[in-house]
Amino acid sequence: MQTPAARLKPAAGVFCRFRLTESEKFNKSKVSFDGYAEYPVQSSKVCMEEQEAGNLMNIVQDPLASAGPLADAYAHRFGAVAQLYEYDPALDESWSSRLEWLDETEHRRINRTALVSRLREYNRLHNPDAAVEQALGKLEQPGTAVIVGGQQSGLFTGPLLVIYKAITIIKAAKTAAAKLNRPVVPVFWIAGEDHDWDEVNHSYILSPDLQVKRIRIKRDPDNRLPVSFSQVQSEDWEQAADELEQLLPGSEFKSGLMELFRRSAAESASLSECFAKLMGAWFGKYGLVLLDSADGELRQLETPVFESIIRQNDELETAYFESARDLAALGYEPQAEVSEGGANLFYIHEQERLLLFKREGGFADRKGKVSFTRDELLAELREHPERFSNNVLTRPLMQDSLLPVLGAVLGPGEISYWALIRKAFGKLGLKMPLLLARESFTVVEGTLQKHMEKYGLSWDDVKDLEVLRQKREAWLANQDAIRIDARFDEIKSAFGEMYDPLIEQLAGIQNGLLKLGAANRDKVYDQIEYLRGKAKDALEKSNEAGLRHFERIELSLFPLRKPQERVYNIFYYMNRFGVEWIDALMDIPYDITGTHRIIYL
Repeated sequence: MQTPAARLKPAAGVFCRFRLTESEKFNKSKVSFDGYAEYPVQSSKVCMEEQEAGNLMNIVQDPLASAGPLADAYAHRFGAVAQLYEYDPALDESWSSRLEWLDETEHRRINRTALVSRLREYNRLHNPDAAVEQALGKLEQPGTAVIVGGQQSGLFTGPLLVIYKAITIIKAAKTAAAKLNRPVVPVFWIAGEDHDWDEVNHSYILSPDLQVKRIRIKRDPDNRLPVSFSQVQSEDWEQAADELEQLLPGSEFKSGLMELFRRSAAESASLSECFAKLMGAWFGKYGLVLLDSADGELRQLETPVFESIIRQNDELETAYFESARDLAALGYEPQAEVSEGGANLFYIHEQERLLLFKREGGFADRKGKVSFTRDELLAELREHPERFSNNVLTRPLMQDSLLPVLGAVLGPGEISYWALIRKAFGKLGLKMPLLLARESFTVVEGTLQKHMEKYGLSWDDVKDLEVLRQKREAWLANQDAIRIDARFDEIKSAFGEMYDPLIEQLAGIQNGLLKLGAANRDKVYDQIEYLRGKAKDALEKSNEAGLRHFERIELSLFPLRKPQERVYNIFYYMNRFGVEWIDALMDIPYDITGTHRIIYL
């Protein structure tokens, strides 16, 4: 194999991971633990040639428009939106400044010892890896910071972006620790306090017959409790497992994956517990600490923070509205609702999580099911902290009051709505942390690459579904040797030219024949169109294999007209490539901008 150093001048954004010989490993600065190194190359074609030889995994950077204008500005034009955020993560001084602030404000956060004690208990139940125990030992020591990110606890862990977020948290923590020469622990915040069951109760798998299949666990519609409080019955776990097993094609990894899920589910009362066990199985060895935001023991520790949010609620509301106006002045739409009179807190009452609003000097839900004066609400908090939880605007405040957050890993939408929160941090004596973009990927399997090459399709072609449709129709038209549409158009035109004068002549014999003749002509046209349709169906059937290739490309990369990472679940890919696939993702160099990358496998 030609050495990477001897390759042609690279094009921007195209990188390959080359497998190196033993002698090359000693001379390369970017060698990863598995014997690969990343080097720029001239084009993705060069990567594919090397991939055919079994030498690499090809990584190509290509932004997706789905990032959103504010998140894009944050990543690439920070100065334009600096007033909405606290730190520019591209600057080294931002990292050191944030760490210095954390050191100075240690006393403002929840006691580390008490926090770690509870996290240790939780992780020993669901994430009992020695690396996690070691990470918690570090977190217990003053001066240790965390990189945190979170997501709802979806079935089978939900869409791929959840996995990519965990990977980003771990990479960012490792990068920060090396940059600052300080322990930095990765923490995954399981948003178990959320009650939106429809967001978490399903996962999507691409079936062998090219159907985007949804596996779903139902819940009593009257149950509006947080996900972590919603029990899943054993028969529901088993049904979900059976559906997954039927959809996954046979592979050397399938039985192990199914065993892992069934064991995790059998030991879990809720989606959140099963989620934690799966994440622990895959990421515990990297020292990823798990935290469930609905944990009752944590609620006890968080009571003083909830008290501050209640006492300073008017100030927080003012801060949110000021930030919304700042956003509007810059031409951006708020990505979270700032409601007038909104308390931005939830209260659990009779199997329902109710959003509170300020009413006549007190607090109540919209329907009046509960009502408290401020003093009554504070008393209820001290008596039953487990009944309280945050919404999207107060959750970041709780997170930073609980953990020494150096940076928060967020998706594009989260980066956008966090722009509403900077001033609110200040009201509680806090500062917004570094916001770090979640890494974003699309996986293109080898078979898909071959299909794309066969039909001359580029990534730009497939990411625009209208362009892909046009390419498909153009390809099908090229298979039409007799030019079906043109021939049928000619026949219709010729028939009309002959038949229309006859109808006019018949009208001279009897007026009624004109109408009858026109109706007769239209019936002939209908029959011609019917035959045209049958001919085109036959053409498609004779080219069914090619059309299925186009369909596989679309459904694999943009299912339900969404990016792959927002739909498909990790079990599909682990069934193809094994658990080691996560190790390969972990070894892709960290990109702080979170710019979308394509992984050619």
